Order: sequence, then C-alpha cells, then structure tokens
Amino acid sequence: MADAANLPSMEIRDLIEQDWDAVKMIYEEGIATGNATFQTSAPSWKEWNTSHLQTCRIVAEENNEIMGWAALTSVSSRCVYAGVAEVSIYVRLEKSGKGIGHALMNRLIALSESEGIWTLQAGIFPENLASIGLHEKAGFRKLGVREKIGRQQGIWRDTVLMERRSRTIGQD
Repeated sequence: MADAANLPSMEIRDLIEQDWDAVKMIYEEGIATGNATFQTSAPSWKEWNTSHLQTCRIVAEENNEIMGWAALTSVSSRCVYAGVAEVSIYVRLEKSGKGIGHALMNRLIALSESEGIWTLQAGIFPENLASIGLHEKAGFRKLGVREKIGRQQGIWRDTVLMERRSRTIGQD
C-alpha cells in the first residue's frame, strides 16, 4: 500500500458545503457496494450536515479532486457520552488501497482528540475486511458482533462493533 502522506499532491483539509457533490458521490459508491452502510441513499446536504458533528469533518484531495472523506457522528445526546463519536470514512473505490483511508483516519483521530473526544466507535459489516483492517491498524479493537442488528433489503445483517480509546484524552 502506498503512503498517502508521501503523495505530493495529497491534501487533507476541512470538509465544506461546496464539497458535498463529491462527498455524496463517494458515499453513494459505498452504498452501492452493499457492505459500507445500512443507508440505501445519500441524504441531502442539510440532513447530513445536521446529523454529523460540526467539527472533525475532512476530505482528502488530490489534484483538486476529492478522493475520500471522514466525519464523526455523536452516539448520544446524553452529556455523559459527549466524548464518544462514531466514525464514517469513505474512499473512492478506484482509489482504494493507496493509503488515503489511512491518512484520513490518522487525521480524524488527531482532530477528535483535539476536540476532547475520548472514544471512537465503528459498526462495520463483517464482509468489509478492508474497513476492519483499516480500523485495526488505527488502534481500534473488536468488541464483538452485533447479530442481526438491522435489515438491509429485507436481509438481517450483522455488524462488527469496534472502538478506539484515546491514549491522551480521558486518562485522569
């Protein structure tokens, strides 16, 4: 796998509203695989913007083209869980295996810790081995399998629940 940090034209920057068309297209590619999300269609910008944290939203851009994106969603409105967020990370299918996901994940972890987030979690379909591997390399551990947690096109699906506890936030 190539190291995205060594790609001279690779930039990771904040995701802004003007990126939505490209972000949505990448999200739709993930949806079409059947192994990235339970979602069946991408939401509007307004829906997506409202459902994700206002911080920790990034894109990977190469030669003025968005190659991937990552963002966090709050797991609960209860204040005790204010430092726990769920990871969404997507890379254009044609760009997978080039280190873009790894670069996005590393930046997302650093940003989340700067925002005081102490636990990141992810629910990943067991068939999505690339995503599981990416999360493991970033220090996530498997907590277990949530059996038949949801239905996708009438079929019950499992997810692997993974989490990463910050080594710097929430250690007191």
